[in-house]
Amino acid sequence: MKIYNALIACCVAGALGSPLQATASDKTMKLSLADAVSMARENNFTIKAARSKVDQAEAKIVQSRQSYLPKVTFSETLMATNDPGAALVLKLQQNIVQQSDFIPEKLNNADVINDFNTSIQVMQPVYNADAAIGRQLAFTAKKGQELMTSRTEESVGLQVTRVYYGLILAQKNIDAVEQSIRTMQAHSNEAARGYSAGLLPKSDKLSTDVRLSELLEQKMMLLDEIKNAEDALQVMLHLDSGVTIVPTGDLFVDGTLPGESDTVVTENRSDLKALETWHQFAILQEEMIRASQRPRLNAFLQTNLHSNNIFSGGSSWALGMNMQWNIFDGMATAGRIQEAKAQGREAMYNYEAAKSGSIAEVEKSKRSLKTARARIGVARKSLEEARASLDYISSQFKTGMAMTFELLMREQAHTYAKLRLNQAKYDYCIAKSELAYYRGN
Repeated sequence: MKIYNALIACCVAGALGSPLQATASDKTMKLSLADAVSMARENNFTIKAARSKVDQAEAKIVQSRQSYLPKVTFSETLMATNDPGAALVLKLQQNIVQQSDFIPEKLNNADVINDFNTSIQVMQPVYNADAAIGRQLAFTAKKGQELMTSRTEESVGLQVTRVYYGLILAQKNIDAVEQSIRTMQAHSNEAARGYSAGLLPKSDKLSTDVRLSELLEQKMMLLDEIKNAEDALQVMLHLDSGVTIVPTGDLFVDGTLPGESDTVVTENRSDLKALETWHQFAILQEEMIRASQRPRLNAFLQTNLHSNNIFSGGSSWALGMNMQWNIFDGMATAGRIQEAKAQGREAMYNYEAAKSGSIAEVEKSKRSLKTARARIGVARKSLEEARASLDYISSQFKTGMAMTFELLMREQAHTYAKLRLNQAKYDYCIAKSELAYYRGN
């Protein structure tokens, strides 16, 4: 029994230490909820990845400039041949033809000729309907990605809010459990004295020790919850693992509940606007495919420099227009149009499903908020009654007028009431944050 009591005393001494006590090598960072959300928007990798998609969409816009900007190509070709026809043509292009070159014997048995061909070609789009629509498509895609990035920031902000409030909840629960540990330790000492004096049976003394051990175990689990919440925040905020986060906020409960106008899904909710944009994207995609069936008209200018020594000799140029018209491609375009139509319907259905789901999410958050607000009132009243009951039984127990099991029951009820109140406040704060998130404000 002495060894058992000593072990309990050591556990109590260790458990009463501060759960946020940092070693000398650790850093402590005090954070408000607003600071945590702001830091996540700057450092979170998920948000950075979403912003990278916006950069990719911007790059697509740059690429779409080919619909109206010229394309310039430079080439250098070296060729050696003794083909009679090619040799004569190359001499003409090099401006080195002589009268003797037309002698039949020389024409039929041409000498090897070298040709350096320096060419510059400029292609200027004149009419390219699908490329012009493709540029609109690129701008629409960027808009959609920006809206999705905005929703990603809001989603990460909600995750940070949940973990931040979870950290506060765990700390408040530890405070409540520590108070119960101190109270239970005092009752355990009273029971030990009563047992030593022969006033209490051994079972009563062991019952207080068991309850004390339960509270110590509960605190250990809460310490793990704090560490888990800190680890999650470190990941989301991109902080070093050695940083100890101390929240400066609280589980604040205001006295007002949202009205009907505060529970309507706003039309500007970023993810809904993004889905609407993707529907527009699908429509433009169908238009672009249809436009690809129209003729394409391009102007071109080409200059050539032919010589048997590079960068010298004869030069020439050509200016013209080129028209291409894909009249029939084996039903490939028809199939692409059919696919684009189906994608448009899919985008529309996704938008309608998300809109309907958002209404249900708002209603659920609204109910959770109202229920949590009512639970807080019930929990506060229950805590007052549990505290009064515990105080009464504690005074009775010290005078031997109350049984040990009565004391343990009242202590458990009091501790449970404190944890219930903390949980109700946490649920209220989370429901309020979720309501704002699902509404889109």
